[in-house]
Amino acid sequence: MWGVRIPASISPEFYSPRLSDRINTINESLNTLNHSTTQPLNSMAGNRTFTMIKPDAVRAGNIGNILQMINAAGFRIVAMKYTQMSKARAGEFYAVHRERPFYGELCDFMSSGPIVAAILEKDNAVVAFRELIGATNPADAAEGTIRKKYATSVGENAVHGSDSDENAAIEGAFHFAGVELF
Repeated sequence: MWGVRIPASISPEFYSPRLSDRINTINESLNTLNHSTTQPLNSMAGNRTFTMIKPDAVRAGNIGNILQMINAAGFRIVAMKYTQMSKARAGEFYAVHRERPFYGELCDFMSSGPIVAAILEKDNAVVAFRELIGATNPADAAEGTIRKKYATSVGENAVHGSDSDENAAIEGAFHFAGVELF
């Protein structure tokens, strides 16, 4: 965040309480400006998508390789973080699958280690990224796709990619605040 500070090395006798009040006012204004000029998450439609590099690919040391493929395909990284979801948080993210038989296993897997969450930007981002990652089952994925190269099974398929503009916005908002988008 932007802000003005009085360095600790400057003794209080060199500034007045009035100056201190003025600095506080400037900092409040800057804070308001920082929050009001961030890009809204719903601007993702059409040109943004959400992805996660899953715990299996992180454990295998494939973060750099996958990010290189993403960059080479012309995507711009708008937001990215290295984090780990709790089982409860994974359950929230995958709530749409709650009634499916694989839900518990999916939540266990997604909370088993760190992930890299990212919002990507490119024209027709959702479709373009789904082409880049390939089919859910790596055996069915086209040559040269991320899943063909780095996934080991349907359950441990290296990356998540949003399946629609609407879900990209929802999933991006799940992991990122508007102030985290660049």
